[in-house]
Amino acid sequence: MADASAARNKAVFEFKSATLPLIAVILKTAELGVLAEALDVQLADSPDFFDQEPVVIDLSQLQEDQAGAAIDFAALRALLARHQTQPIAVRGGNDVQNAAARAAGLSLAAMPVTPTPRPSAPPAEAPSEAPQIVREVPVPANGTLVIDKPLRSGQQVYARGGDVVVTAVVSFGAEVIADGNVHVYAPLRGKAIAGARGNTEARIFTTCMEAQLVAIAGIYRTAEVALPADIAGKPAQISLDGKKIVMSAIA
Repeated sequence: MADASAARNKAVFEFKSATLPLIAVILKTAELGVLAEALDVQLADSPDFFDQEPVVIDLSQLQEDQAGAAIDFAALRALLARHQTQPIAVRGGNDVQNAAARAAGLSLAAMPVTPTPRPSAPPAEAPSEAPQIVREVPVPANGTLVIDKPLRSGQQVYARGGDVVVTAVVSFGAEVIADGNVHVYAPLRGKAIAGARGNTEARIFTTCMEAQLVAIAGIYRTAEVALPADIAGKPAQISLDGKKIVMSAIA
């Protein structure tokens, strides 16, 4: 009898680890009114950017004077749900914030290691935003992540472990990051970072080069240096020659 019961249980369910897409909303303010306004502005032109996707609320970059602020997580969940998301967890908070998050039905998530370029000088500052929306997605088995929606200021996509193809505009203040190559078949006006974990052979391709910043394996170039006439606003590829960014036109 015991053996039959065990067999039935085994057939009914199974626990397995899973690698899932992750969206993090990195809060820069604990003031929900300010946050609501900023989200409405950022997502006004792309109301379908999310499709009931799971979201992690990241508190690690709250303004210094708000780092320990009390947060109404029930109201915050409702606010994020208005934008077609499903908040499921919180990370980067203190003990009090974590307890409040749990009381609101949220779980706690560990802080990840974030890929960032290692510039030899500070790049131009991006405009201040109340939230930053980060979409970190393990690439499919074929090694390429495809994004077909516009990336607005404050939004970031990171293709962990492969290439990324974007078929819509990357706006000023948005970031597209890949461990491999970055392809943007639309105006590239924000930041593009290829070879995020040190791949010096990675490249960036775009059909309209207007980038705020491009970087490969930690070497970068910003819009402070004017683009050549045969590159600005035209199809281009960006590669690395030693420690120098090289831009060339695509005929």
